[in-house]
Amino acid sequence: MSRAGTDRVFDEWVDRGSVAAAMVPIIDGLHRRHNVVTTIHGRRLVGRSVNEILKLHRFARHVDGAELSPHEVLPVLHALTRLDLGPSVVDVADCNAGFRRQDALGLDDHLRLVLADAVGSGPYAAAPRDVVVYGFGRIGRLVARILLARSGDAYGLRLRAVVLRSTGPEDLVKRASLLRRDSVHGPFDGTITVDQDEQTITANGTVIRFIGAASPSEIDYTAYGIDDAIVVDSTGASTDRSTLSAHLAAPGVSRVLLTAPASGDVPNIVHGVNDAAIGDEPILAAASCTTNAVTPVLAALDERYGIEHGHVETVHSFTNDQNLTDNHHPGPRRGRSAALNMVPTKTGAARAVAKAYPPLAGKLTGSAIRVPTPDVSIAVLTLTLGTGVTREALNAHLREVSLRSALRRQVDYVESPEVVSSDFLGSRKAGVVDGLATIADGGRQVVVYVWYDNEYGYSRQVVRVLETMSGQRVPTLPGVSASVSAVSAASAGVLDALPV
Repeated sequence: MSRAGTDRVFDEWVDRGSVAAAMVPIIDGLHRRHNVVTTIHGRRLVGRSVNEILKLHRFARHVDGAELSPHEVLPVLHALTRLDLGPSVVDVADCNAGFRRQDALGLDDHLRLVLADAVGSGPYAAAPRDVVVYGFGRIGRLVARILLARSGDAYGLRLRAVVLRSTGPEDLVKRASLLRRDSVHGPFDGTITVDQDEQTITANGTVIRFIGAASPSEIDYTAYGIDDAIVVDSTGASTDRSTLSAHLAAPGVSRVLLTAPASGDVPNIVHGVNDAAIGDEPILAAASCTTNAVTPVLAALDERYGIEHGHVETVHSFTNDQNLTDNHHPGPRRGRSAALNMVPTKTGAARAVAKAYPPLAGKLTGSAIRVPTPDVSIAVLTLTLGTGVTREALNAHLREVSLRSALRRQVDYVESPEVVSSDFLGSRKAGVVDGLATIADGGRQVVVYVWYDNEYGYSRQVVRVLETMSGQRVPTLPGVSASVSAVSAASAGVLDALPV
């Protein structure tokens, strides 16, 4: 390329960057003042840097076949500020595409039509709901971070308290420090102050009361101004209805969400798959990280091809229940050093999949290997399908599911010859299909690899369940995501044209 050509490419980059920089205050203002979360094909624009915004515009080529121009999106964002929108998730790429497919209406009138469900709908989707995090370990702190990042936005979930077993003289400062700094997920995005006298931590303007208690029955939440709260139990100590019901006996609590697989008759929810079962059930569980990662992918494959049987092998980062050095442990092999060994162990994920997605009951087995990484795991799905399929057709279906189906909040898809576990740190999706690792040769035997951030991606799923429990769901506009079945039907002609 000539010097003039390289200069032109650089000038275009600078120009796009200038337009993206102009978007930042508009995106932030829509979020803070109107509770509007803007996205590009399901990827949030809120809180993104200029380069990240440009990267999302380039991502659009996977959906539209061409890179999205910031010059087309900026007028859409300006128009959104003139519409008096209420809480909503607005996809600016879809808005732009719809506007350019028609020529009967101006931009403002077109947006007013396709976003009618959010125009003038008020500041919240529902009254703000109190949330209590019971236990402040890995998942408890990440759920807190997500809720704090969303404070004041469309969802109206308010973190009011954290319950701990101990609140010693230095405990509050230590808890604040653990919230502020994380070896895996990095620093907290915002400000944190500690008030020892009041036993509160104020994070990004949200005052969080820290309560010391040995059991749920000791606490009267109404004494702290907390009422009709949802308790997110992240201790894992109680997993059945009888023990979790102790939370409901505490004044000020109305519902409970367990961040672990539940036993007995407590529903295990994988959001996107069986969240319709949430209803008014007072006690729910968000299943496990592995169950959340694989169930959406398995459901998508079963609806399209049928799954006769299969095996789920998860290669999982070590967790707190393992020993750092060799020592006694009640579980087999978990007493050996987590930092030095690959540790074969059991997993209930295969059985748990069937609880969330009954068509696979009795069709799956599962096992796990804990490995010396602090976060991000991978599940290897070895499946026998009802019909034969090529690698290209199978990947095309999963890619469509990740982009256009009702499971696009849970399933992502990547094709790269260099991705490794650290690349999926901080992924918001429950699982990410590694397309280049897929094995399928036209027969019924296939292997699918699914990466997942077993801490952060899982915590996102927990918060999605929490949103549904609280009634804080907001419209995703324009239109709604298609069901997996609809994606299968819409793409069947293309997929069936491929050799199998």
